Amino acid sequence: MMGRITDAVEDFFSLRIPKEEFTSRPWRVHELLDDGFRIEDVWALPTPGGPDDLETLVRYAASADNETLTSNVAVRELFALRWRLGELLGWDKEEQQVGKRVASLRDNLPEDLLLGERGPDMALTPFKSVFLTHDEWTAEFSAAMGHIVMHHGWVQGEDGKHYSQMTSLVKTYGVFGELYMAAIKPVRYLVVYPLQFRSIREVWPKVLREWSTRRG
Repeated sequence: MMGRITDAVEDFFSLRIPKEEFTSRPWRVHELLDDGFRIEDVWALPTPGGPDDLETLVRYAASADNETLTSNVAVRELFALRWRLGELLGWDKEEQQVGKRVASLRDNLPEDLLLGERGPDMALTPFKSVFLTHDEWTAEFSAAMGHIVMHHGWVQGEDGKHYSQMTSLVKTYGVFGELYMAAIKPVRYLVVYPLQFRSIREVWPKVLREWSTRRG
């Protein structure tokens, strides 16, 4: 088990890319983010595909069949622990949610995005979709520690294949939010994300085969 985690961690850090990969591209989400948000990380996900495959990634990631959140025991149990703590300590109460404690990014969508496809909410986590375009997907959630935004931008690599650049952004709520994000960082970097990304690499060929026909 430790060898698998070590290999996954090495693979994970090889996927980290400069934050400028997000900030320098003309993503529509930039129109919605204020200066309170900071970029946690940007990753080049191991999801090689064609120019039209972002929707395949999104539909799978949002579904209850998303194995990257369920197939690994460590990842599954850590997420379960987070939600149990949230329930016990009130981190995820209704008054902490998007639309209650903080306005949704959808409240500031330009008309073309508001009239366009919203995209699916995630079945296994509390992320709610903000908008979905041909090459961009944004989702958000809020809890006691902060307003969290996940962004997938579909880009073309040097090999001609397309893949997702995934960016995590956060606007923390006070001292608790800063302490929480600092406390979970080692767990995210050393366990959760490495194992999730390894799972993505393993399952992605099957996703392309089986989910590309499920669009719409």
